[in-house]
Amino acid sequence: MLEKTDSEPSQPHSLQASCFCGAISYRVEGGPVFSLYCHCTICQRIHASPFVHVIHYHTGSFNWIHTDPNALFTKSELDSEWKEWRCLSCLGAIASENPTEGRWSLRGAHFHRDAEGMIENWHLIEPTGHMFYNTRMLDVNDGLPKWEGYAGGSRRLDIDDKN
Repeated sequence: MLEKTDSEPSQPHSLQASCFCGAISYRVEGGPVFSLYCHCTICQRIHASPFVHVIHYHTGSFNWIHTDPNALFTKSELDSEWKEWRCLSCLGAIASENPTEGRWSLRGAHFHRDAEGMIENWHLIEPTGHMFYNTRMLDVNDGLPKWEGYAGGSRRLDIDDKN
């Protein structure tokens, strides 16, 4: 049996996800740009939820893998560059695309799960903070950083609130 040495390149991580009925699926390769809980008002309206776990990947890391090209449709928010992709069968919001920024925003709940119901390779996409926390519908006391906008590019609210 051959063992991998440190000089050998590691294989890129590949994760798969699907909508709730399974008609739509995709694969992502490599690591995400970021993985955060989003509290923006667009996500709140699209998902009818106070916040959602979003994972951003560069466009080159994302590929649709379902076989029916007519299984999904898209709708753009009027006030956003993001294009929302949904399944025609279950109507699940499966992904958002921003061609201007070259990014896909994916939902944590769609990633494949193991027999115990845990998301496979959770450590690769585990959220590292909260963004758009200033428009939150509820407080979250989880010890993760809270940002006014995008993480690293806006004011950190959990630090500023303590001063």
